[in-house]
Amino acid sequence: MTEAVISGAVGRRIGGINWSYPWQSARADFLAGVTVAAISLPQSIAYALLAGVDPRFGLYAAIIFTAVAGILGSSRHLVNGPTGAVSLVVFSALAFIDPEARLDAYEAMFLLAVLIGIIQIAIAVLKLGDLTRYISESVVTGFIVGAASLTIIGQIANALGVKAQGTGHQHVLYRLWLTLTQDAAINPKALAISVGAIVLALLSRRVVRYFKLPQLDMFFVLIFLSVAAWAAGWSEHGGGVKPAVSLIEAVPASLPQAHIPEIKWHWFVDLSGSAFAIAVLGLLEALAIAKAIAHKSGQQLDYNRQILAEGVGNLVGGFFRAMPGAGSLSRTAINYQAGAVTRFSGVFTAAVVAVVVLTAGPLTAYVPKAALAGLLIVAASRLIDPERLRYIIRGSRYDAVLLIATALAAVFIDIEFAILIGVTLSVLWYVPRAAKLKATELVVTPERVVRERLPVDPPSREVLIIDLEGELFFGAAPDLERHLTDAARRAQQQDIRHLVLRVKRVRNPDVVAIEVLEKFLRDAAAGGLTVLLAGVRADLLSAIERVGIGRYLPAELVFAEEDEEFSATLKAVRKAFALRAGDGDAGGSAAIAAPQGGAYYLV
Repeated sequence: MTEAVISGAVGRRIGGINWSYPWQSARADFLAGVTVAAISLPQSIAYALLAGVDPRFGLYAAIIFTAVAGILGSSRHLVNGPTGAVSLVVFSALAFIDPEARLDAYEAMFLLAVLIGIIQIAIAVLKLGDLTRYISESVVTGFIVGAASLTIIGQIANALGVKAQGTGHQHVLYRLWLTLTQDAAINPKALAISVGAIVLALLSRRVVRYFKLPQLDMFFVLIFLSVAAWAAGWSEHGGGVKPAVSLIEAVPASLPQAHIPEIKWHWFVDLSGSAFAIAVLGLLEALAIAKAIAHKSGQQLDYNRQILAEGVGNLVGGFFRAMPGAGSLSRTAINYQAGAVTRFSGVFTAAVVAVVVLTAGPLTAYVPKAALAGLLIVAASRLIDPERLRYIIRGSRYDAVLLIATALAAVFIDIEFAILIGVTLSVLWYVPRAAKLKATELVVTPERVVRERLPVDPPSREVLIIDLEGELFFGAAPDLERHLTDAARRAQQQDIRHLVLRVKRVRNPDVVAIEVLEKFLRDAAAGGLTVLLAGVRADLLSAIERVGIGRYLPAELVFAEEDEEFSATLKAVRKAFALRAGDGDAGGSAAIAAPQGGAYYLV
């Protein structure tokens, strides 16, 4: 169903966005919104803890960011909010602040959200959304694997019921080592809760899928374990009583209020790199998820509009004390499966979360951290798709290397730079491959067929025909020079005075390649070798005319690419034989010299 204006709808179209809302869709969107809110509540709390900040800031993001992006977005099913990958980078970005200076960390995070929003809005305004398609899927998959691994590592301390050791300035694996080797003993009650959360999450998901129930399993697992811990007396606290297991902080029963982030100018230097990394990562997450769902629903997406929605959501969220976020894979999938019809299902999700925060916010003080740790470990594990990994690794060595390198970079170097490292590797690997310019000799057979020369074919004695294929940029210039020099040498050895260069399959010529071609044409003219260019594309023809290569290449020897397939090549070959015949050396291929010679082209 589309969001077109139909009977019973209200609103109008403003600024290219359809603000009309069919009342018929309200029920479906509301039910989907309630379903998504059930999973959004525990996830938002967990991701805030993963980022090392107060749980309420995750819930505020699930209200403000989700609602704003839902109103402005292009996708009918994408649900935005806190995500695991973004939370990990936020945690890393705030590492420069003293762990005891919690208020500074919060203010820096609000400023970070504003910076992310500004960067994403700039990308949308400049219409750079399509550039994200140049980031390999293998890089994104590797990043997800690395982020999921870090999520699991980051929850081990809470799952064991011990205090996480180390600081944000230390490597995550070193902090894990310090945590596992500390003197404090493992809390068996916390371990029981975290293991119970993992087991119940896995079993309940099977039940949900088998009976095709709404995917509220993680929400009910969290409630069940919280109630069980309370009934066992493990979460009693207050009045000097210390709980037996660590609990998350209570969320005030209040909605997010407008707040201008504190600005310290040196924060800009420390946060700018992370802001850019999160901005790009968030867009990659959102667009990848939106594309996947749109492929199923058949919706046409406006990528730049969706990017704008992401940016405005982060920007507004930063002024309402919300943590940065992006598109959520799990919530979007549930939204689609629950029957959402329009993007306003996200608005209903935000509204339900807001109502729950107002009515039950203080009850979060009874939620064990170990329960959330177990659920986060399960959620992170589900992000790793073994079938997809096997497909990529088996399908291409190139993609396998990119995937593994990006995943390892996320874990062993820095998650902020993992995508950058992956993209850099893909470029370094791709450029040499793109610079390979292929040259193939063509021949005219006795049956008047122009085709690739086979090993059994005799050497050309009349006209030498060379077919070039590949990118014609500076990286390919050495190959181009080598192929042209080899063609000139062969023509001289075989006493051939006419050379046809088929350039139909060369692309993107730059000045370096054009200069190599001009030098070759100048030397060929001086040496008595007549060169004809066949299948010249518009960009190459324009470059030839601009630099004045016509001094060495008359216009009648340039055959532009035409709509009629292979016509330019055949015309060039016929012209070469005609010129050869005019020189008084008509051979056995005179039939092809005539325009009506009936030659065919076959490769």
